[in-house]
Amino acid sequence: MKFQPDLPEGTNIIHAVTRTQVSVNGQPHTSSVLVPGHAPLTAWAPATMEELTANHIAEILPFKPELVILGSGPALRFAHPSVLRPLIDAGIGVETMDTPAACRTYNVLMSEGRKVLAALIIHP
Repeated sequence: MKFQPDLPEGTNIIHAVTRTQVSVNGQPHTSSVLVPGHAPLTAWAPATMEELTANHIAEILPFKPELVILGSGPALRFAHPSVLRPLIDAGIGVETMDTPAACRTYNVLMSEGRKVLAALIIHP
């Protein structure tokens, strides 16, 4: 599936997503990644929702997003609330959805000018 909204230069845009990779700004990523709106992408350790910890979530805090879209992989899986505690304590909203839906939602929110970050779990 391909999608690409018109967004200002310097904005991270998710161009395509498959079961095993996400293309951001034309570059394929085959492992989990943090996609902030206007900062460099960051490799992210969890390969599955079962591996996701509060420490992984805490890595998002320096980006200071208003909202985090958590892509849980090819299927919708929810993290335990204790794992999301760093975001909750910081007053940052979080929505969980499967990774393809998270990519679409991220692009829509970016096109609306929201300060959003996509935390995408990508299964190799």
